[in-house]
Order: sequence, then structure tokens, then C-alpha cells
Amino acid sequence: MAGIRIERVRELLKRTLGEIIRRHYPPGDLGLITVNDVDVSKDLTLGTVYIGVVGNEDQKKRALNRLGEDRKQIQFEMAREVVLKNTPVLRFRLDESVERGNRVLDIIEELEHESDEE
Repeated sequence: MAGIRIERVRELLKRTLGEIIRRHYPPGDLGLITVNDVDVSKDLTLGTVYIGVVGNEDQKKRALNRLGEDRKQIQFEMAREVVLKNTPVLRFRLDESVERGNRVLDIIEELEHESDEE
């Protein structure tokens, strides 16, 4: 039963944080910031927000730093929109799973191309 509740809270936080970030950080000098996933502890005191940034390496670093600097304000807005007994303390992490997946696809494509040439 607790697993279902945690899943629902994760999805609610993901959607809410995505909206907050979209409102405050439009695409521009920080790139396009997306919320890919949110992981919360069982007692809902800690939340890890996995973000994706469409942009160059400098934009990714700046976006992650900026979100870290604005963490308290983002948490405050999240607490106003999502009523929970405990508001999770947020930490932001760069999610590079999409880029790793693209690299794997590129490698597979190269291997297929090489085998076609032989």
C-alpha cells in the first residue's frame, strides 16, 4: 500500500516541479530544463529531482547550479501547490540517461553500418 502512495507522490511532484521550472526558467541561456524523474525517501523527507537539460555542457552546469541556488524557493512553491505532511528537501541531479541511450544507439548503428560494408 505504501508503494502505491509513494508512486503517486512521485508523479505528483514530478508534474508540479516540471510546471514550476517551466514557469521560472524558460528556454534560453540555461537551455531547456525538463524534470525526468523524482525519487523520494519512504518518509518523504528527501527528494531527488533528476533533470534533463537540452543544451551544451556549460548550460547544463549553469542550470544545475541555478536550481541548487534557488532550491528553497522551488521547495516553497512546491509546498504551496502540493499539500503533504512533510515537504521533501529537494536536491537536483543531472539525468544523463537519454544521452547514454543515444550513444548506445549510435554505436549500434555504426556496428550495423560496418557489417553492411563487409
